[in-house]
This record gives sequence, structure tokens and C-alpha cells, in this order.
Amino acid sequence: MSRFLFRCLLAAVTATGTLTAISSPALAHGGPTAAIVDTARGHGNVFSLTFDDGPNPPDTLALLKVLRKHHVKAVFCLVGDQVKAHPEVVRRIAAEGHTLCNHSLHHDDLSALTPAQIRADLAETSKLIHQAVPWAHIAYFRAPYGAWGQSPQVAADLGMQPLGWRFDIEDWVPPGTDVLAQRIRDRITPGAVALMHDGGGDRSQTVAAVDQIIPELRAQGWRFTLPQRRG
Repeated sequence: MSRFLFRCLLAAVTATGTLTAISSPALAHGGPTAAIVDTARGHGNVFSLTFDDGPNPPDTLALLKVLRKHHVKAVFCLVGDQVKAHPEVVRRIAAEGHTLCNHSLHHDDLSALTPAQIRADLAETSKLIHQAVPWAHIAYFRAPYGAWGQSPQVAADLGMQPLGWRFDIEDWVPPGTDVLAQRIRDRITPGAVALMHDGGGDRSQTVAAVDQIIPELRAQGWRFTLPQRRG
């Protein structure tokens, strides 16, 4: 048992007179840090899929179908405005066992905001996610545009690990399914977290590229895992 966990247990006994179970995921893993994670869990040819700017029907729903077909779990970085508009899609994402990530309320650049302003933004976004899925664990936070500012420490204080990426496929201007699939082939490296989008526009080409590339990479020995839990 770590000294940190022992101190927490001792404090619980002192305060209550009894020893109670501690089930917090953050506590079990030592809690989030302000370090920005961009590495997939595991060793060797592991790879994490993350999707930003949703939920966005019908593309998010089509993507869920693809991931379910290939038995792959991913991280969905949710924008508060989209969560408010499509709570039923958030429920589908969570029900299918994917991991949720806070991607800010309006997809604003947070880099010039104060910690208090950032905290208000992230807290409101998490509140909307929990209104859709009360039991959901929001494991990560990703800053829009990668403009972090002081948000990593704020996110960690709120129980979310800052989540970066090793590469993106630049799918915000759809260049064609085959081009997007080739970008994944060209840019993938062992342990990479990949940034893609299921929202912010028509993402049908991204969905099709993911459907195309998963069986190909799996045949080459790649494994799809989630990002690291903490930095």
C-alpha cells in the first residue's frame, strides 16, 4: 500500500471511527496530474483513437457502429454545447463503454483565461455531461486547439487528466477517405494517441477511414487501447 493511500485510510478512520471502502478511480491510480498525456496504455504496437467536437449525429452514431463492429473502445472529447443539444448521443457513447473527455463548453481558446474562468467553463461542461449520464466518469480534459494555458492544473484539480495527442489526421477539411486512411498509416507510431473528429462538420469521411484502417492495422499486429490514466 502506498503512503498516500495509507494516509487517506488513516484520515478516514480518524474522522469516522470506522474503516470504509474507498472506490474513487482517481485515488486508486494516484489522481490526475497536470502533465499532458499523449501516450497509449501498454507496450509495443499500441494505439489510441480519440475523437473531438461531438456529439454530432449522424456521424457520431455511425462511428459508434464502426467501433462496435470492430470491438474497439475510444475516447470521445465532448463540447458542452453539443452535449446540451444531443444528450441522447452522449448516453449512447457511455452505454457502449467508451471513455468521456471534457472538451470545454463552447470550444473556445482557453489559453488567455484565468484559472477561475477555466474552472467555471470545465465545471459547466462536466455538469452538462452528468445531466446526460449521471453515472459517467469523465476521465480526461482536452483543450480546444491545443491551447492549454493554465487549464492542465485546473483540469487535474477537477479530477480530469489533460489529454493531448501525438498526431492528428487534419480531417477538419475533408480530403477524402483514402487520404485520411493514408495519413493514419503514415503517421502512426507505437504508443501514439491520435486526434480525429466526429464533430465540427461532416465527418463521414473520418468514419469511413476508421472503418477501413482498423482491420488493416490489427492484421499488422497493432492493438487499440485507451490513453494513459495519468501523466
